[in-house]
Amino acid sequence: MTPVKLVVLAVLFYVGYRLLRGIGKKKSEKKQPENIVSEQVEDVLVEDPVCHTLVPKGQAIRLQHDNQLYFFCSEACCSRFISDKGEKK
Repeated sequence: MTPVKLVVLAVLFYVGYRLLRGIGKKKSEKKQPENIVSEQVEDVLVEDPVCHTLVPKGQAIRLQHDNQLYFFCSEACCSRFISDKGEKK
């Protein structure tokens, strides 16, 4: 074999090796996000009684009123709820 053929074969083997190795990495990278997603806690959506927006319970603003717990999307909705309840009494 001539030195040129050896260099060409070496380059082809190297490129093939890198391609196969890259495919293996992509498969393992795809598996990691699935594991992360399965470990995340799913949050329950609650409805704001003022604007009827659905809000994740963990992020909602809470108010205990007349022995009932209410969830709001914002401080503005919470304040509006309090003022509306005050006018109705």
